[in-house]
Amino acid sequence: QVQLVESGGGLVQPGGSLRLSCAASGTQLNLYDMGWYRQAPGKPRELVARITADGAPNYAESVKGRFTISRDVAENTVSLQMNSLKPDDTAVYYCHAHLLWYDYWGQGTQVTVST
Repeated sequence: QVQLVESGGGLVQPGGSLRLSCAASGTQLNLYDMGWYRQAPGKPRELVARITADGAPNYAESVKGRFTISRDVAENTVSLQMNSLKPDDTAVYYCHAHLLWYDYWGQGTQVTVST
């Protein structure tokens, strides 16, 4: 059974940084296209950053230059480094894995950017 578990969320002041991590069990994440999504209250879930199985990243315009997605094959994790955080970044962040017809989601981790 495949499970994705996010960690690293929390409360941070504007301008601060957080690093989210997604750990997998039951599969090897290097086979998958991986993504970080977020959902703020009352808003649809949106793609924040994605990294393909061959390592090509892409980002939502709103986070370009501030967020970095990466994968650690040895640790079987995918991370999202978030810098210069803004109140608008407040949301539940979800890890997603996609391969062919397989789609897996984590349970989400809350990120709150506030004074």
